[in-house]
Amino acid sequence: MSNSLLTIDMITRESLRVAHEALSFIATTDRQYDSSFGQSGAKIGTALRVRKPNAYTRTQGSRVMDVQDQAEQASAITVATQDHVDMRFNSSELALSIDAFSKAHIEPAVKVLVSGIEGDYLAYATKATYNAVGTAGTAITDLTAPGLARAKLNKYLAPKDKRAVQMESVAMAGLVKGVAAYFAPNGDISKQYREGQIARTQMADFYENERVWTLTNSDDVTGSTDAAALVTDGGTTLDMHTLVPVAKQSVGQVFTVAGIYACHPETKAAYSHLQQFTITAIGATVTTISPATVLTGARKNVVSSTGATLATTAFDAQVVTFLGAASTSYAQHLMYHPDAFQFVTADLPLMDDAHKCVRRVQDGLSMRVWQASDIRNDELLMRIDILYGMAALRPEWACRLIGSAN
Repeated sequence: MSNSLLTIDMITRESLRVAHEALSFIATTDRQYDSSFGQSGAKIGTALRVRKPNAYTRTQGSRVMDVQDQAEQASAITVATQDHVDMRFNSSELALSIDAFSKAHIEPAVKVLVSGIEGDYLAYATKATYNAVGTAGTAITDLTAPGLARAKLNKYLAPKDKRAVQMESVAMAGLVKGVAAYFAPNGDISKQYREGQIARTQMADFYENERVWTLTNSDDVTGSTDAAALVTDGGTTLDMHTLVPVAKQSVGQVFTVAGIYACHPETKAAYSHLQQFTITAIGATVTTISPATVLTGARKNVVSSTGATLATTAFDAQVVTFLGAASTSYAQHLMYHPDAFQFVTADLPLMDDAHKCVRRVQDGLSMRVWQASDIRNDELLMRIDILYGMAALRPEWACRLIGSAN
């Protein structure tokens, strides 16, 4: 008995299943879903505002209240990127079983779609991550770098559950060979059938992912901040263009500034390491950096080596040290807690004149499949669309792992 024609609903569900299994980074970060975009007549714009946790200071040695204002902060997630993959097939191909149709059409199409989106998201998240560990130029063959990354997440108070690591296959091969005895099977993740999942150690699930972003340093990685670095309390700019020209800087580069130390997020006690920064944008004369240089208050994140509050002038004429050698490329492996990054999908509208236009949501991933016939060529046209956005609301809960040069 021949199979009945596949329905648009069956194809949509199968497309979501394939996407669910093919993703390792998106699937292990915070996925948020907003149905309001697809509602008829909704006028909400393209951005969602996501509230950050409040921060407070401690009153010591006194019974007198020091009531603090609610300094709420929010970040905008812009949901404005629409990606799709398009295909066509004839009516006889619709008589296939869903398994055969999926192998011939859905799997290759959906994997191309979500692989590109995941690669963009992973690059975005990595560039937003300013903490980094490892020795640039030395392969990761033991648990030293993952252990240091775990420590960085701990120091910035990241929750100790659900952490994950994304590594490209060459680095993963070296690590697994060196520490195979320390990897422990993880039945919970294995049951979910995530593509690329290797095992668990160092409080994290390890995934092999060829989409890991690679940074190429510029040909000038030495210099200082300017005599007037133009730093402000809570600002995100740093002037070093006359000593490290903006043309010699690359977005995503990690660096430290001499004398600028990181501190405990709550006690504000100085850590033993310098605060790391990443370049997020390059202007004509100043560099935009992350994190912001917060010198006072509940969100203070930089101090002197003794824990003293810094003046803005502490950044002036200080040696800048970039991670890695000049003109050299390094894969930027990533350890993170899911809440470090946010991936948001939204409902695309169902077209009024489309008889075969279906939307489905699974695990926060909203996908629309739309079919239309071409009577002249006896073909069916089909497109699979995703509308999405991304944000890094807690990049301190992530850390790069740097190894050998590419």
